[in-house]
Amino acid sequence: MDIVEESKTLSAICVLPTYNEKNTIAEIIECIFELQNEINNFTLKVLVVDDMSPDGTGDIVLGLMKKYQNLSLIQGAKMGLGAAYIRGIREAIDKLGADVIIQMDSDGQHDPNVIKNFLLLTSEYDVVIGSRFTEGGKVIDFSMWRLFLSLFGNFLVRYLGGAYLIKDCTSGFRSINVSILKKCDLKNFPTKGYSFQSWLICDLLNNGASITEIPITFEKRISGSSKLSFKDQIEFLINIFKIRFLNSKEFLRYGIVGSVGVLINLGSYYALTRFLDLSPIFSSPIAIEISILNNFLLNNYWTFSTRINETSIVRRLFSFHLVAGISGVLNYSVFLLMLYRMNLPDLYAVIFGITVGIIFNYAGNSLWTFRKVMKRKIKK
Repeated sequence: MDIVEESKTLSAICVLPTYNEKNTIAEIIECIFELQNEINNFTLKVLVVDDMSPDGTGDIVLGLMKKYQNLSLIQGAKMGLGAAYIRGIREAIDKLGADVIIQMDSDGQHDPNVIKNFLLLTSEYDVVIGSRFTEGGKVIDFSMWRLFLSLFGNFLVRYLGGAYLIKDCTSGFRSINVSILKKCDLKNFPTKGYSFQSWLICDLLNNGASITEIPITFEKRISGSSKLSFKDQIEFLINIFKIRFLNSKEFLRYGIVGSVGVLINLGSYYALTRFLDLSPIFSSPIAIEISILNNFLLNNYWTFSTRINETSIVRRLFSFHLVAGISGVLNYSVFLLMLYRMNLPDLYAVIFGITVGIIFNYAGNSLWTFRKVMKRKIKK
């Protein structure tokens, strides 16, 4: 029977990239369309993007199109997962009228029933991620090597790519509102393979997307084997550093503020010891305190000014001071060690102390004091 719900105003399109998925594709398509009876505010559609599968996956989909009017198929040369998604997303938006795009694997490891949970949250968030690594998420039948690759990949995307609020940046199961997806320049993405997923999530964040995660169970593969190649892994690593470079504005600003802080620290220390004749033991902590206050003001009103942060400026000042205080203790301890144990000149000892303090200071403030809070969409 055809599943047609023309009265529904919003369209959710599941984009399913396929290559040799003949053993799973029919069941997945049927499970998705069966959900329509439980979903009232969306018309469910499925777009299969097949890379000319030699096993006849495309023929199976063509047969099912006689049963499901809201099932579509596009085929093209095999160029990688990212290239397939870009083709599919463009088709879903430009020709099928998508309001929400749902990314999903075709090998049976993603449970179609989760789609209902995605769609319940689309009015509150731009992106809903089916997360293996958030609380309640599970991974079944992963080898230790594959689990390591997933965890390590997520670590790199979070802390080099800037997506540190997200626990599963490489998940292939998520919904994305088209309104935010249109802000992403998909045609200029430098990735063709699996790293498309991480590049997309970072680009969505850069465009102001509100994102949430819900736990999923990543099921055992029904048939076939992973298509993640060594080439995909190399491309992923290369693109992580590209993302870091493209998103380096905030990092560069922090570096500038840190450099100004170094000059203020050194200048204050020099003035206290050379002009006010204070001892190095008292001058160093005073100089550190002056640089702490300067760096907070510059970071709060310049470096991290675009981050969404719901804490008050007083609390941020306290957090910044606590982090800076700890780094200051490290700074001072290293200073004393270099001055009295290593017998270095006092200005060299100050530089060593500052270097250690800066490293701790950046990590603590970026991930705590000025930690971005992901807001829900504002309902109009």
